[in-house]
Amino acid sequence: MMAALVTGPSLAQAAGLDFPLERQVFQRNAEERAKVKVAGTVPADATLVEAKADLGAGLRGKAVNWTVVARGGQIKDGRFSGSLELETGGWYTLTVRFRKSAADPAVLAEATVERVGVGDVFITAGQSNSVNYGNPRQTSKEALSVYFDGKQFTPAADPIPDACGSGGTPWPILGDMLSRTTRAPVCFRSATVNWLRVREWVPGASSGNIERLVERAKWFGPAGFRAVLWVQGEADAGRPDFTPADQYAREAAAMINFSRQKLGWPVDWFVAGTCYCPPHGAQDWKEGITAVLKAQKVLWDKGVACHGPDTNDLVGPGYRHDGIHFGPRGLLVHAERWYAVLSAHYRWTNPVTRPSK
Repeated sequence: MMAALVTGPSLAQAAGLDFPLERQVFQRNAEERAKVKVAGTVPADATLVEAKADLGAGLRGKAVNWTVVARGGQIKDGRFSGSLELETGGWYTLTVRFRKSAADPAVLAEATVERVGVGDVFITAGQSNSVNYGNPRQTSKEALSVYFDGKQFTPAADPIPDACGSGGTPWPILGDMLSRTTRAPVCFRSATVNWLRVREWVPGASSGNIERLVERAKWFGPAGFRAVLWVQGEADAGRPDFTPADQYAREAAAMINFSRQKLGWPVDWFVAGTCYCPPHGAQDWKEGITAVLKAQKVLWDKGVACHGPDTNDLVGPGYRHDGIHFGPRGLLVHAERWYAVLSAHYRWTNPVTRPSK
């Protein structure tokens, strides 16, 4: 998939960019920088690839002048691969040019990607309150929040792609809160499926859920995303044969540890304190809810996962449009609580977002 249009003489048709993609977000590191992958095809006779990054007025970041991103062995069989280091911020406009050599000023072709960002990437996972079952659909009001569907990055507007359901999520709201704080792009990639117990997420389960999450996470590269945001528990609590606390904790730990092993780095997992199911006939699910909340606390207390937001108190028509899935106020407060958890953990400060009630 080509990410940019190439201009230049007749050689232009032989050159193009595969990376970065339009609106692609690269995860910033502790030094507030990221190596932006730059790769694609080169025109005939090109032995030098250079890139620069421009930045509009008022945007966070730092422009970078022409820098060599590939030469020599980095160019082979008509293709090149390199990187350009950028500071946190964006959107950057990235321009790549191709030359025969450093001694020859003639430009064979150029390619441009207009929106490239360095910020934060999150994998969202769990069940329905992590995905498109809220009401109404949400749309980012800022320009820095995006979704990724495995092929392209698009402005964050529900339903979140490559997932189940067709309604709303808290993620565009959270993305706006974060981007107002960090002044950097935010990306969400969904790995959610609906109404499955945590046992369906253990390694080797027939559903292959955790394996799919790992594959989606690998797309971003080593340490290529900030954290997994886990919202799940209703399917384990809201059944007559609810999942016992020790079993839930054991299976969730297996899932989390598997992801870290396969990805090769200590991925941050935030597990929300959530599993509320409304009473159904004579069944009130209190025993199951208590068991799952106990298990989630075990994960936090043992350091297996970070403490995500608690949402079991958000009940009734003021928060849930159908008894279990969040409505307008529920989506807002859910996002606010995610913001509070993440900002406290990563020491971000937001003067815009009001506290939730």
